[in-house]
Amino acid sequence: MCGRFTVTNPEAILLELVGENEHPEIEARYNVTPGQRSTVVTVGENSSRCLTEMRWGLVPSWVRNPTSSHRMINARVETVAEKPAFRDSVVHRRCVVAADGFYEWQRSSGGKQPYLVRLNDGAPFGFAGLWDGWRSPDGHVLDSFTILTTAANALVEPIHKRMPVMLNRQQREAWLVPWTGSESIHQFCEPFPASAMEAIPVSDYVNNPAHDSVECLQVVPLPARQTLF
Repeated sequence: MCGRFTVTNPEAILLELVGENEHPEIEARYNVTPGQRSTVVTVGENSSRCLTEMRWGLVPSWVRNPTSSHRMINARVETVAEKPAFRDSVVHRRCVVAADGFYEWQRSSGGKQPYLVRLNDGAPFGFAGLWDGWRSPDGHVLDSFTILTTAANALVEPIHKRMPVMLNRQQREAWLVPWTGSESIHQFCEPFPASAMEAIPVSDYVNNPAHDSVECLQVVPLPARQTLF
């Protein structure tokens, strides 16, 4: 799954996702948590790339009470096109969630050790996401998103069985084109290559969702008997 992520170098991330085009500035984030707002890339007029902030935790447009759906933070890529909450968004409302890392926790006899998982060089990437817009009776609009997940690769699997769908540049372009059938989803089921990634043990300071500072990235040594492999 994906329950926390980072946007530590927003300028590099935006350059990677939308190029040199004019865009609003975004703040660095070190511990984005469900229910918070974060930046996503959507498709605008003439297939242009648009940046917007949405709440993490997808609320389908047809629900009566938005608070009942705020935990839809993830969707399984293998079955997302079949689920009522997501299948319309698969066709019409795909997005790329700006990120350069995510956290996952490994259980052990000593508790749960958080890891920062990212590309080897800390380079920016994007998660495959879906979004929807919920409108209240008085006209208030809530735009929200979910992050797709797939089976974990060899690096992440010792920590967790699932991981977010991470997209390289070519995959991002393919993800944002209009949906043409179930076969277009299957190409995104393969996890990102483990050889291109690293998992770094960090302080349990990140466990607190109220913490959003560079301290979340503090590297800690693992106990001698606790290793990923």
